[in-house]
Amino acid sequence: MRYNGLMQTSGRAAPLLVLAAVGLTLAGCGGGSMFGAGSTIGNATSAVGDRFSQLFGSNSQSPGEAAPAAQDGDLTCPSVSIRPGASTYAVGAPGKQASGNDLRYQATITRTARDCNLNAGQIVVRIGIQGRIIVGPAGAPASVDVPLRVAVVQEGVTPKTIATKVFQTTVQIGGETSVPFSLVGEDLVYPAPSAAVGDTYVFYIGFDPQALKPEPRAKGRR
Repeated sequence: MRYNGLMQTSGRAAPLLVLAAVGLTLAGCGGGSMFGAGSTIGNATSAVGDRFSQLFGSNSQSPGEAAPAAQDGDLTCPSVSIRPGASTYAVGAPGKQASGNDLRYQATITRTARDCNLNAGQIVVRIGIQGRIIVGPAGAPASVDVPLRVAVVQEGVTPKTIATKVFQTTVQIGGETSVPFSLVGEDLVYPAPSAAVGDTYVFYIGFDPQALKPEPRAKGRR
């Protein structure tokens, strides 16, 4: 059985931070006016959008758009929400705070989608995430690793994490100042909830910088 519909971030999502230090310089990064219709940025954005359309159809949403209505007889995937405090990923120069002239780059999430399949009592989820990396005054490296965590949470008086998984993608920056990226996370699996609690489930997504840090070494026996 296939779950219908794709949901964008809910109203509970934390607002995207604005880069005050580079806002005027990068004002055209979202629509291509700064780079022109035939630029690398314009082509890359189109390619990212095409990938989403091929994988998820026309039912993904940008922030502020209403979710598509579920069809009669179809179950619905949990809604997608950006976890508060994890909507942006900012990196500063070595030893510096990620702000002002010390900001190297900042990543944001601009679009999400998901679909679900029911298989032998398990929900198998595919999560799509689009975003953008904006280079700050300190300059970004040639490529950056973007870590994203997806968590299935049962909301309530005491929220309960049902499943969680980290996905990572490497984005080539080159000499650009604004670069789109996309990630499709596969094989997030969790037990199918009962009908009584299914509506309380939410997919939370957000950046997780801790996932980039190596695991601590196990202490050997003395």
